[in-house]
Amino acid sequence: MTRLLACALVLLVAGCAARRPPVEVVERPQMPPEGTATGQAPAQPPPPPAPEEKPLPTHTVARGETLYSIALDAGLDYRQLAAWNNIVNPASVKVGQVLVMAPPPGTSPSAAPAASSAPTGPVATPLIAAPVIEARPTANTDKTKVEPRAQKLPYSDKAFAELSAGDAPAEAGAPANGTGAAASPIAPAQPPARPGGTDKEDIDWVWPVKGKVIAPFTESSKGIDIAGKKGTPVRAAAAGRVIYADHNLRGYGNLIIIRHNDTWLSAYAHNDKLLVKEQDEVKKGQKIAEMGSSDTDQVKLHFEVRRLGKPVDPQKFLPPQ
Repeated sequence: MTRLLACALVLLVAGCAARRPPVEVVERPQMPPEGTATGQAPAQPPPPPAPEEKPLPTHTVARGETLYSIALDAGLDYRQLAAWNNIVNPASVKVGQVLVMAPPPGTSPSAAPAASSAPTGPVATPLIAAPVIEARPTANTDKTKVEPRAQKLPYSDKAFAELSAGDAPAEAGAPANGTGAAASPIAPAQPPARPGGTDKEDIDWVWPVKGKVIAPFTESSKGIDIAGKKGTPVRAAAAGRVIYADHNLRGYGNLIIIRHNDTWLSAYAHNDKLLVKEQDEVKKGQKIAEMGSSDTDQVKLHFEVRRLGKPVDPQKFLPPQ
């Protein structure tokens, strides 16, 4: 009896196991890293901070200063200074006003108000293409006959051998086009140099007028005074561009300022007549004014030379009279 019960229990358990469905194995997807959205790439680190821009140099307008005098003392064209500070009327600057003394970022250093139509820099010269040189034909064609060549030579074994062999090969380095000179492409033309040379101290200065120096250079005078007669021609001491031709600077009278390059300026004061205008290009020795006594007590020329806006003694650069 006991055996029968045991067998029945075994059969019952086996039957239940046969009817149990198989267990499915499902792979669980891997969870994304913490802080990352599903299906998105990991967040990129923030870009490094942009380098801080250096502050531009400034100048605070003091009593008695004008835009013209500030530009002269800084060795700048007053038009540039006005453009950098969005000044329409150069005479409108006020005491205490802060001026930017360098071009703001993204502004051309030579930017000037739109009212000036004259160019402010050298004009780029287009490249010159090299001429096409046709090679001399070496054989007869329908249009050109190159052979036979008539030659009259005394008979000799050497002459007969040379004529039989034809033209000898050209020597190394000799031109193969028969023009007598090696063909070489023309180098591209370079843009014209800035007037007055480079920024180095190599400007070839000349005296603006010939006469006696009646007042030497000092830190306060900023230049020299040269005696003369009314109407005497005043000439440019070096080539350059006129950046000022007016009488707005107190104590200078009818004044001309010439910019020779990024380093050098020259100034010609107390003129009677001005014969050039702003933005004119002038040559060394060109007549630019006539001597006078504007804003002074006698006929004379006050002449200044400035390096980066700082007055220097003109007689150190001028040749002997």
